Amino acid sequence: MRLFAAVLPPEGVAHELAAEVDELKKLPGAAALRWTGRPGWHFTLAFYGEVADDAVPELSARLERAAARSAPFPLAVRGGGQFGHGRALWAGAAGDVPALRLLADRAEAAARKAGLEMGEHRRYKAHLTVARSRSDVDVRPYVEALADFTSDTWTVGELALVRSNLPRSGVPGEQPRYEVVARWALGGGG
Repeated sequence: MRLFAAVLPPEGVAHELAAEVDELKKLPGAAALRWTGRPGWHFTLAFYGEVADDAVPELSARLERAAARSAPFPLAVRGGGQFGHGRALWAGAAGDVPALRLLADRAEAAARKAGLEMGEHRRYKAHLTVARSRSDVDVRPYVEALADFTSDTWTVGELALVRSNLPRSGVPGEQPRYEVVARWALGGGG
């Protein structure tokens, strides 16, 4: 199964972001982007790709330990940016971003210790993808519009293991489906 570890924004924050995204969709050229639906909004901590069923229990046990060693922390969705010349438009994070980065490092280490191949380590960049494009798109107007956006702050209290089910129907614009397969409370064990 295709898995990743994530922090999920609460409903109220998702509602605020949805209102902001609705405004972004009114900007010229918005139809050139594939907008990520609410179920796809998350801060990915570590992407694991295809994980064999028999590896999931060990990964889960290690993620549970990583969560127990991490204290809850404040976070908000704020601002935005892009990857790949407009191929991904994202909203950023504010609050205790170093704690989010540490949780991401722990989620990646959990996978390595569980025997998953993680490839080259990259410095974590907190982002929540709101739109994608198959080609280069000038998303500067969207990034500028997101610059003043800040959601309410919430306390991140859990780490989620999420399954990504890729579209299979061939219908243009179909979004992946996300299913939380496990959640662990952050325990503050440092």
